[in-house]
Amino acid sequence: MPSPLPVSILVSVLRTAPFRRPVPGRPSAGPSGRAVRASVETVGVVLAGLGVWVAVAGLELLPHPYAPVPALAFGAALFPLRRRFPATVLLALAALTGPAFCVGPVTAATAYTVARRTVVARRRARLLAAAAALLVVAAAVAAPWPGPGQVPYGLALGLILAPTAVIVPGLVGTAHGQQRRLVRALRERGDAAERARRLADSEARIHERSRIAAEMHDLVGHRLSLISLHAGGLELALERADPELRGEALLVRRTTRDAMRELRQALGVLGPLGRDTGPEALTDATGTRADVEALVAESRDGGIAVRLDWTGPDLDARPAPVRRAVHRLVRESLTNVHRYASAAHVTVTVVHGGATVRVTVRNGAPPPPHVPAADGGTGRGLTGLRERVELLGGTFDAGPLPTGGFRVDAVVPAEIGDAPAPGRPGAGPLEADGLPGTHGTATEDAHDVEHADGGEDAKDAEDAGHAGAGAAHVLTLALGLLALSVLMALGTAFVHATAPRKDSAGPRPLPRVGMTYDDVAGLGVLDNAAVRAAATGHEPPRPAGTAGCTYPFNGGTESRPGALRVARYCFDATRRLIAIDRFTVPSVRDAAPWETP
Repeated sequence: MPSPLPVSILVSVLRTAPFRRPVPGRPSAGPSGRAVRASVETVGVVLAGLGVWVAVAGLELLPHPYAPVPALAFGAALFPLRRRFPATVLLALAALTGPAFCVGPVTAATAYTVARRTVVARRRARLLAAAAALLVVAAAVAAPWPGPGQVPYGLALGLILAPTAVIVPGLVGTAHGQQRRLVRALRERGDAAERARRLADSEARIHERSRIAAEMHDLVGHRLSLISLHAGGLELALERADPELRGEALLVRRTTRDAMRELRQALGVLGPLGRDTGPEALTDATGTRADVEALVAESRDGGIAVRLDWTGPDLDARPAPVRRAVHRLVRESLTNVHRYASAAHVTVTVVHGGATVRVTVRNGAPPPPHVPAADGGTGRGLTGLRERVELLGGTFDAGPLPTGGFRVDAVVPAEIGDAPAPGRPGAGPLEADGLPGTHGTATEDAHDVEHADGGEDAKDAEDAGHAGAGAAHVLTLALGLLALSVLMALGTAFVHATAPRKDSAGPRPLPRVGMTYDDVAGLGVLDNAAVRAAATGHEPPRPAGTAGCTYPFNGGTESRPGALRVARYCFDATRRLIAIDRFTVPSVRDAAPWETP
């Protein structure tokens, strides 16, 4: 029996890191892990080969017991190259297995790997057939020296090793490879169907948003246009009648115009992709340094002491969603300063690094006496900024300072897709899929991120669910290699046991006159009591000088019915053979029942 050491080694490696499935959140094994796994596999198959060699050599049936060991070492050196040069390594190992049977486990593992990784069925069949034929031919050619001694027995050994070392592992590898490719194809089809469903849902949402945008534009936009028109007519009518009220009419018209502009910008979220809505969607300067400087100058003209600190290059080469987010951060923050702390000092800081854009708007505490604003606000402005920044994958923070001021701090990725967009609890489909003024870019990115995250989660769940199955699969392969090794050892031992030994080739010598009694006995001529009894009374006279005779069993044959031919070897007093006589004596046998009268 092969040594159980290879089995224990192969089973123990199942608990090592290279054979474990990747744990979610933990990086997979790199080149060092693959090298450790390759080393463990090589050691395992070499130990299996050594077990086969020890099992056969321990029976003392091999004419040259240590001749296969160098071939096993050479096969161990070729085994790690089986994935890079599959055909060459498999054929070389098959040629080595013929004269060195202990290379069989290495060849079996290689045939399994090559068959599993070869996709073309015809090429795989030709390769396995060529390897099996080469193994049989090599075993027959090597039979006279390291083999069993004769070509027919070497051919028999090759016919035993070819199925166990090439054909059976190749068929198992073929089945496993086809199963893996089928599962991969089914998984890809499922992913494609899921992507198609997501795209269909996204398109349906886009059409629904377009319909909502059209209805809002027709209903609300028409009313605002009428208000603006009537306010303009009232402004012209009051220009001479009451110049003081003309300013109020002008304020109503401007407010209505601003409301229309904000409405168009909001409808840009719901409108169809590729349609420019709102004045900001049509300018390439939005969010650039010149645009931010214009916002700061406008606030400065409104009576606010504001300073701009810009670090890094301009944002003109960055995507429109990033520039628009910077514009909205600065504008909304300055608007809040106008409303709640118009007498405070304000600092706007923009830091454009290689991967992020950081926008910080900080205002100090307003000097006393400070009259708080009558309207405390709803906080929707900061909420909208947070949503905009987080949908781009950035971070947003806003809050009061210990000194009494307020700070708005946001970090936006410089490129869309640099960071996944964090989900928000309770976010609706419109909030999760759109961004004001992005014209569908953020929508597509959100869908891509959602699909990527879902795919990774599904993969992690699948890996966690199939971790036990992977370990069971490796254990099954190890037990299969053990079974093949046992079959190789038994087949090799049977062929060597039945083959004639090289030192006993040719006919055995016959006894001759003059040989001593010990020499004759060494040739298998020993006295048999039954033959002596049959010859007693019927043998011819013994030669003169005979001291004793031997009646061997192998000398007594029935020459004809009722006659037994007996050989007699007579020795003198010095125990030397002096005569060999053959004669016939009558034999007695019982009659069969049907022959009895």
